[in-house]
Amino acid sequence: MSDATVDVAVVGASAAGLFAAIWAARETKGLRVLAIDSARTLGAKVLVAGGGRCNVTHHAVESSDYRGSSPELIGRILRRFPVESTVEFFEECGVTLKREESGKLFPTTDRARSVLDALLTAAHSAGVELCHPLRVESISRTPTALVICCGETRFSAKTVVLCTGGMSLPKSGSDGHGFEVARTLGHSITARIDPALVPLTLASDHWLTALSGLALPAELQAIGSDGASARDGSGKPVARTEGAILCTHFGLSGPAILDVSRYWLQLLALDGGARLRINWLPSTRAEALEDELMRTKGQSVLTLLRSRLPERFLRAACAQAGVDPADGIQQLTRDKRSLLVRVLTACEITPTGTRGFTAAETTAGGVPLAELNLDRLESLKCPGLFLCGEMIDVDGRIGGFSFQWAWASGFVAGTAAARAAASLTK
Repeated sequence: MSDATVDVAVVGASAAGLFAAIWAARETKGLRVLAIDSARTLGAKVLVAGGGRCNVTHHAVESSDYRGSSPELIGRILRRFPVESTVEFFEECGVTLKREESGKLFPTTDRARSVLDALLTAAHSAGVELCHPLRVESISRTPTALVICCGETRFSAKTVVLCTGGMSLPKSGSDGHGFEVARTLGHSITARIDPALVPLTLASDHWLTALSGLALPAELQAIGSDGASARDGSGKPVARTEGAILCTHFGLSGPAILDVSRYWLQLLALDGGARLRINWLPSTRAEALEDELMRTKGQSVLTLLRSRLPERFLRAACAQAGVDPADGIQQLTRDKRSLLVRVLTACEITPTGTRGFTAAETTAGGVPLAELNLDRLESLKCPGLFLCGEMIDVDGRIGGFSFQWAWASGFVAGTAAARAAASLTK
């Protein structure tokens, strides 16, 4: 069995881990910083993010863009490394970011590879040693160090940053093993670990699956069997989400669905009747549409609404309401008119499940922030252990927010781990 001694060991070398390692090495010159990862090729999650473009961050990031068991604490970490610092870091690394109309920031190259190469180059320039593929089996605490066991190889580290990710995209190496390691070192893990930013499935014969490939702007929310909306960590009703919904052969995807998925799952755990309520005409309220239909003369449903909805969708929605789209609107009975309005503006859908962690962009759940020193993201259970990224019970909405959490938490944990290791060297 071979042994090696390092100052800072970073376990997990994806976005948060690479960032933590870079800043640990930059913080205190001369420290030996080692980043260990089980993947043969580093940065798989970075490369697939944003459709291969990598949505690095968002121009406006607030703590309200995140969820977790301690929502009131998230902002303290985000403020330590704001969006401006992210833009500056990548600019220094030769990656200029551009802001799109949605507020998302992407590399001007539109290539995720540019982002990953910048991180790897920065790590190399800072003197970080990358050790992969090597799977960490366990971490144990001794009176003088943290011992990392990787089969026949062991490392003795003054401090450790644990950032193996959650359980999303397990092929990238984030299979949840890090949670078990954290448990052995005294941490608790939230009762629920759910896929987040994940597509939802519908019954195979659901009318929306027949519209596979169709994308529509919509407004939606997760509701319980009583019609009440899902609530966030502070007990406040979750606001409606607006964005594109993509109909697929398996169910629903698209930004709006990904955003609402964690709330639907959260509500489903409490209420087996949890479902979605969708307004396919997001700028139109039910009362306004009802009034418009009542006042319209000499037009068919298809003629009136085809400028606002794809004809393919409109015909399917009319079928759900028992309405012939070619019929004149004045021929509709009051009941059929009301049913059509409901299908278009308050369409209730009951998903059968999710596509699981293999399709999820992030993880909801993890180590509670309350178990960490927020100034350093150091464990309150195991001195010398620091956590960042998806290991912590924090998940952001779609749009670059999860990456901003990776950068901010990686910076805080990495710099603090380096300072702690340096103090033990003196």
